[in-house]
Amino acid sequence: MSNNDWGYIANRAKELVREAAKLIKDSLKDERTIEYKSNPNDLVTEMDRKIEAFFNEEINKEFQEHLILGEEGTGQDLETLNGIVWIIDPIDGTTNFVHQQRHFAISVGIYEEAVGKIGIIYDVMADELFTAVKGEGAFLNNTKLPKLNEANLKEALIAINSGWIVEDTRMLSLVKECRGTRSYGSAAIEIASVAANRTDAYISLNLSPWDFAAGAIIIEELGGRITTVEGEQINLLKAGTICVAKPGLYEQLQELIFKKG
Repeated sequence: MSNNDWGYIANRAKELVREAAKLIKDSLKDERTIEYKSNPNDLVTEMDRKIEAFFNEEINKEFQEHLILGEEGTGQDLETLNGIVWIIDPIDGTTNFVHQQRHFAISVGIYEEAVGKIGIIYDVMADELFTAVKGEGAFLNNTKLPKLNEANLKEALIAINSGWIVEDTRMLSLVKECRGTRSYGSAAIEIASVAANRTDAYISLNLSPWDFAAGAIIIEELGGRITTVEGEQINLLKAGTICVAKPGLYEQLQELIFKKG
């Protein structure tokens, strides 16, 4: 196998995601050790660390030249995306995992020289596997997803955390203009929901690369837009704002929030 046999890498990555999901499901009956990171709302469990360590071990075993950027710090401390880099969130939606035991996902984005090649989001409890390989479209389980149609703000269902509406008053106009808002508590699932045509856009004012690395590849395969809220290219090495939207709606959001267009 060559170092960039993307079909093989994609299949192996999907296998690892499913193996990791089984480890998570098997742990649900056990008592969890919960810690705080930056604040009491920023949770981490022993399973977050265990799953990331699992990926780290398996990737290093089979793809020795590949690099890893992970939420819990078991990979490398990267300053560039040179080479092939796996960007991993072992459990996206840890608060949901702790409180609800549902609505959390495993997110894996694989990049080569900063170009997205493979995106995988697995909603563990719903058994929904979103996948994309660059240039080959995106899939939900074994069904190919259609390209995203244009959407209109007046008819749009937008995923946004209510906290951002309080923090940034620019979002009030958005809430007043759209059909409705939702919040699922997992950035990966929020982005996947746009890919599956369940929502029309997703906005967040603070996400880390592992939250959106996989979703960016899936959305772009479907013709959607993903940038910062300010309309700039996303940065896969640092936290920032995110705007994911269907065509047409993206331009309306930019015009509404930043008076662009």
